Amino acid sequence: MQDQYQDFITNKRTAVIPTGMEPLPVNDLLFDFQKDIVRWALRRGRSAIFADCGMGKTAMQLEWARQVHAHTQKPVLILAPLAVASQTVAEGAKFGIEVKHVVNASQVINGVNVTNYEKLHHFSASDFAGVVLDESSILKSFAGKMRTMIIDAFRDTPFKLACTATPSPNDHTELGNHAEFVGVMLRHEMLATFFVHDAANTQDWRLKGHAVAEFWKWVAQWAVSIAHPSDLGYEMHSFTLPELRISEHIIAVDHSESNGSLFRMGALTLSEVRAEQKATVSIRCAQVAALVDNANPWLIWCHRNDEAAELMRLIPDAVEVSGSDSEDQKSEKMLGFSSGKYRILITKPSIAGFGM
Repeated sequence: MQDQYQDFITNKRTAVIPTGMEPLPVNDLLFDFQKDIVRWALRRGRSAIFADCGMGKTAMQLEWARQVHAHTQKPVLILAPLAVASQTVAEGAKFGIEVKHVVNASQVINGVNVTNYEKLHHFSASDFAGVVLDESSILKSFAGKMRTMIIDAFRDTPFKLACTATPSPNDHTELGNHAEFVGVMLRHEMLATFFVHDAANTQDWRLKGHAVAEFWKWVAQWAVSIAHPSDLGYEMHSFTLPELRISEHIIAVDHSESNGSLFRMGALTLSEVRAEQKATVSIRCAQVAALVDNANPWLIWCHRNDEAAELMRLIPDAVEVSGSDSEDQKSEKMLGFSSGKYRILITKPSIAGFGM
């Protein structure tokens, strides 16, 4: 009876049926763990690779795209963030994979193609046998226009691969959007199967108590997550990164502007935080300018337009990537910084916070 009950439970488990292909010999330039992940993704057909920075997502997605093209004899499209398309072409050359940077449908070759997300509307998804999302956390927003466009456009594409280093395991919306993109389950079906509304806030969802293990078993059927090769039992080789160093700098402020109080009060509300940020732009930017030496490249993140303007005034040899720049201008500046043409780049995380 116990065996029969266990069989009953197993049959009830949500299964993701592979829809892929048997891999061809994999590029010898890939590490063993990369080869095995590519083979797994090709057999799945529609899957996600959640690989941390430095794990070689670009190499794996290029080899995946090459093999899908070889199997189907149809074009494959890689969608990448702004300025990353050119980097992907260069990376392909390292691995002996021809990649064409295209900006519209007329340029597509019967092979591996790469374009920016911003150019997606220039292409027809039906022309491609496979699609790769580079930095697929672009699917994070449930109601985002780009998220909806991508999922709808490639709903019937037979081979799909989503790659990102930054999926949030606590962001079930992002996981649901990835599941919907790769075609294993609609987001609302995922929520109904594994989640319930949080009683304290009906806008939030939490895993059903009995479904926690089953949910992650289900995710593991269509996604692989790796931060180090040793996570999957492989040798570390040269993947051990140096320790991240974080230096905190405390800025002294003028307490004479404390509106009659002995000290400036802490900013608690959003309006107070914004007022404090505005009031301290000059001294904060001056501190940043003082830290920037003349030898090393620097990437400076800011959140406000007045911060960027002040930094540009204080650091004459810097270049800024702003929201008002054209796509070509943004790409030229980011690639220029990457290649060493520009030593200092100033921009916002919302503009260039992923991909480069």
